[in-house]
Amino acid sequence: MSKIIRKYSSFEWIDLEKPTQEELKDVTQPFAIDFNLLEDSLEQGHLPKIEQLNDYTFIILRAYSAHHTAKVTTVGELSNKIAFFYNEGVLITVHRAKFDFLSTRPETFTSIEELVLDIFNEMLLTYEKPLHTQSDSIDEFEKLIFLQNGKSISVESLYFQKSKARISKKILQLTQNVFNQLTVSADSASLLQDLKETALNYTLHYDEVIEDVNSILNTYLSITAKRSNDVMKLLTVFSAFFLPLTFIAGIYGMNFHFMPELRWPNGYFIVLGLMLLISGLIYIWFRRRKII
Repeated sequence: MSKIIRKYSSFEWIDLEKPTQEELKDVTQPFAIDFNLLEDSLEQGHLPKIEQLNDYTFIILRAYSAHHTAKVTTVGELSNKIAFFYNEGVLITVHRAKFDFLSTRPETFTSIEELVLDIFNEMLLTYEKPLHTQSDSIDEFEKLIFLQNGKSISVESLYFQKSKARISKKILQLTQNVFNQLTVSADSASLLQDLKETALNYTLHYDEVIEDVNSILNTYLSITAKRSNDVMKLLTVFSAFFLPLTFIAGIYGMNFHFMPELRWPNGYFIVLGLMLLISGLIYIWFRRRKII
């Protein structure tokens, strides 16, 4: 376990990285924190939440931690959480993953609310770069669809893009719900409002990504279906031409002894002419029907 204690003018911040359950109990015992909340802080994949218990506020938020090219399908693969326990005199943060922004917080904060809201803002900002990366990826998919007829598009990549956007949107919606339930002093009200607006803005952008992925997928399926229809149409046209010709060739390939056409001096050329005539009539019919 890594334990860092920072003392400010009016409060203390204890940051715990990768603590075991026993280590967490030992550190938090003087603060009489509920055991169930301690379990929540260590549980992997726990979604954002807020609880008010005794004189403590308990909050769990999740920061985007996956690489932009990672193929993720779960909340735990895409993000890591930070648990916050705080009152007027002490802030305790618990997390498994290493977050650089925790170690770079300035020492100029005058209240715990100001520090907590600043960390919340840094956690929200982790979603900004992945969001821009996904938007650029969607633009590339659109170019492949409309400029290259979708020949090299990857349905698997589309699936993971949608999965990451869906999970991010879910986390941000729950984060926004936490912010809506959070009560702060008048001095910190504007900071909290900025967080709400940022979370809403990211949520709407991820919603657009999901809609764009669905639209691209539907377009790709339509192009694929059209391509299959074109192949079937071509095969049908060839079949329409060769079926009657094959029928005629089959008749004269039976080799019965008493077939009168076998003794015709020009029978071979007559049959070839008949085949050409039938092919010409089929071609004219297809052209009039605008099939070819």
